Amino acid sequence: MANLKELKNQINSVKGTQKTTKAMKLVSTAKLRRAEVALKNSREYAKKIEELVSSIATKINGMKDTIDNRAFQNIETKKVDIIFVTADKGLCGGFNHQTIKAVSKLLKEFKENDIKVRLKGIGRKGIEYFKFNEYELIDERIGLSAAPNYEEASKFILESYNDFMNGDTDKVILVHNGYVNKIVQKIKINELLPLKMEEVEEQHDILDIEPKNDEELVLAQLVQKYVEFSQFFALLDSLAAEHSARMQAMDAATNNASEKVKELTLAYNKARQEAVTTELIEIISGMEALK
Repeated sequence: MANLKELKNQINSVKGTQKTTKAMKLVSTAKLRRAEVALKNSREYAKKIEELVSSIATKINGMKDTIDNRAFQNIETKKVDIIFVTADKGLCGGFNHQTIKAVSKLLKEFKENDIKVRLKGIGRKGIEYFKFNEYELIDERIGLSAAPNYEEASKFILESYNDFMNGDTDKVILVHNGYVNKIVQKIKINELLPLKMEEVEEQHDILDIEPKNDEELVLAQLVQKYVEFSQFFALLDSLAAEHSARMQAMDAATNNASEKVKELTLAYNKARQEAVTTELIEIISGMEALK
């Protein structure tokens, strides 16, 4: 059994860790509130633009001969862009690992089907992992996942959008760990391009675009806006999920530290009692020897 001094040092050390994890939990809770507001303000727009693009994609499925936009075409997949979002920091449980695991699974599946993958990353943790495992990243950003910015998000994904529209790639996939609620995060794999289309009866009068004679331009701008905002929304979604995961992790760490302090305090009291008992026995034994 450790001596009293060692036990006392351990107790003080764990209490210090407990204070740190508790403070980190409070910080994450405050940051989560702000992230939730930003996410809530953007969610309705994200939902509406996704519904609009999906509706147009479904209608265009019956007008393939009149609409010349690669985003609305069925394309054989030979080359894919995978864009992932992770956090810049750790101490958030399995938050980053879940995203890395999902991306790794996609990489394996595409490799087995002889499909070339270009990997792009946002967030230090994911970037460091794939670099350590000798995956080539053709583009990377550190700092953007911690402070989402629409202009920077647009610039980051614009190359993938342009490459797809020019025929250099055949699919764009966005992977991130999204926010469900304060205790639940969920991996989201979003195939941004090409747009998913459902089978509909062939109709040539179901899509009406203004201004007239600019259908291609309007559709191209709409698709680009959808892709750009999807990237920005993924950053907001990931940031809220990161703070909720870190809040949970720090709460669990604080509780574990509290339990450890109780165990060490009990051990300390037992050791102290044994030491006192031993001293009393020695004193009594010495007094008996003097008689």
